[in-house]
Amino acid sequence: MVSGSGKVLAKIESPTDTHLGYSNGLERIAEMLREAAKEATVEISGVGIGSTGPLDALTGEFGDVDFLAGWAGKNLVHDLERIFDVPVAIENDADAAALGEATWGAGKKKSRLVYVTIGTGIGGGIVVNGQVYRGVDGSHPEIGHHVVDSSGPLCSCGFRGCWEALAAGPAMVQWVHSQAPNNFPHRHGLTARRICELAREGDALAGLAVKREAYYLGLGIANLMNVLSPDAIVLGGSVMKSSSLFLDGIHDTIRQGCRFVPFTRMEVSLASLGEDANLIGAAMVWHHRFGDRIPHVS
Repeated sequence: MVSGSGKVLAKIESPTDTHLGYSNGLERIAEMLREAAKEATVEISGVGIGSTGPLDALTGEFGDVDFLAGWAGKNLVHDLERIFDVPVAIENDADAAALGEATWGAGKKKSRLVYVTIGTGIGGGIVVNGQVYRGVDGSHPEIGHHVVDSSGPLCSCGFRGCWEALAAGPAMVQWVHSQAPNNFPHRHGLTARRICELAREGDALAGLAVKREAYYLGLGIANLMNVLSPDAIVLGGSVMKSSSLFLDGIHDTIRQGCRFVPFTRMEVSLASLGEDANLIGAAMVWHHRFGDRIPHVS
């Protein structure tokens, strides 16, 4: 539950039981909304949703979401409007987080913001003068699938060398496995987080993995700067919890790759809303549709 000023009043969390289907998911969402309203001692005046896609943010209809079996063609907006009799708005989760950071977070007072989340994949959203940027048919920009190395590893999308395939958390793990000697003692249960811990402990291979990660993160960010020249790029996601290991390398790559744009005036910062970025952004999605516009500067 979020106030009109972006303050989180109450938060209820629950794992998604994907095998139980859409009806169960809808029922659990409704229960959680009632619990949050009760905890915050407020009435529900509207519902904002930040969800994984594909989805149509204008109609509320879900596409074929890999891990949400039976949700394709369902409309969470219409169903929650029916249950609560209040306006409901939905947005891609990365776009929602971008709105949150643009309004109440690290991108506050920035006219042109790119939000990038780096975790199990790479996603993001673009906000220009308080408006989420949309492509043809309202499509969401898949920044994680712009190619940074055409001879790079195969991506989940079927193409080679996507930014996500080189710089997301699993890409770090895959690279370490490919480079590690047979006697490498950390193979079992290796994660990006563990690689960062090993780098801090002085492990040489983990240190190389961190250096490589910083380079590819910086390369993708430099591409965004060259194409979009935003005021700010805000970085979030689980990988950036170890940002102190990457930032110097990111900035080094930006300096090399952005010679013809004023990159020194493009702020690169860490997301300030943390795990609440999507939650707060979802509230902003609702305010954007049904209430006041996002404040912005020209």
